[in-house]
Amino acid sequence: MQNMLFNNLFSSSSETTISTTTFLVSIAVALVLGVILALAYSYKTIHTKEFMTTIAVLPAIVHVVIFLVNGNAGAGIAVMGAFSLIRFRSAAGGAKELLAIFMSMAVGLATGMGYIAIAAFFTIVMTIIVIVYERTNFGEMKEGIRQLTVTIPENLDYEEIFDDLFKEQLNYVELLSVKTSDMGSLFKLRYNIKLKEGISEKQFLDAIRVRNGNLEVAINRHIVKESGL
Repeated sequence: MQNMLFNNLFSSSSETTISTTTFLVSIAVALVLGVILALAYSYKTIHTKEFMTTIAVLPAIVHVVIFLVNGNAGAGIAVMGAFSLIRFRSAAGGAKELLAIFMSMAVGLATGMGYIAIAAFFTIVMTIIVIVYERTNFGEMKEGIRQLTVTIPENLDYEEIFDDLFKEQLNYVELLSVKTSDMGSLFKLRYNIKLKEGISEKQFLDAIRVRNGNLEVAINRHIVKESGL
């Protein structure tokens, strides 16, 4: 009884023959678990119908791939082939999308190998964990931290031009990246910053604009990807 979680649904069947009922039950479980994972992914996340459908159906697809492979060697090849498909997705996804895909594939692998109880247990636990993390401040940037993006002409020394201003108006500053644009005529600088008490964002932005010749300046309250510069 205590090892029921690790029982294989297909263990009672012969190596080459699986009943239709057993197959249908296992693939139905994969589809149900896929829907649960899709709903967990969509919690507090901007999403598309296409990606939700992908997450919901992916466990069943992986299930069939693993189900059709008999033997450890073949299963290993199928697993590597399935996971390698992620890098060929047409659109680059975020970290949460990648997490959803890996969870869906893990459920598909478990159901495809016949470990229905493990797949269900994994889905329930991971769904709870994802929801808990989303409802708490786990992983969020420290309060008051902002991301500053500044554009300056190439003739300005980005290493020193804002030093006195930062010292006067910021409690914390960290240069994250430097990027050229417009055929190298401009630099785009990205910082993590924290304003001093009593310093408004507008006051700080106005001071930056004086230094950079009124070129583009932006303050974000959330992390912006490197490609977003």
